[in-house]
Amino acid sequence: MKIHSEPINDVVVVDILADSLDAGNTREFREAITPLITSGSTLVLNLESVRFLDSSGCGSILSCLRQLNANDGDLKVCGLQKQVRAVFELVRIHRIIDIFENRDEAIRQA
Repeated sequence: MKIHSEPINDVVVVDILADSLDAGNTREFREAITPLITSGSTLVLNLESVRFLDSSGCGSILSCLRQLNANDGDLKVCGLQKQVRAVFELVRIHRIIDIFENRDEAIRQA
């Protein structure tokens, strides 16, 4: 699992550079993202490369949200493919995480 992180103002934009976020790579995702979760940090997860997301991937994103909230941080998500957005809506993640069309919009709202 490759990620690319870039600090922009007070936000860290994290590009997930994988076709999927699923049981096969969620451990790698957590290991890569944990160092980016600091006190008061806001992360923008850019999922535009992700074409498949399963329950393990949803769990990893929710775990990230819990860790950020526990440290007075926040999580925004952007760039969802149609299939990934459908999963977010199916499991109702869209009700607890702010979702934006693109990274610029997510950064502005952070």
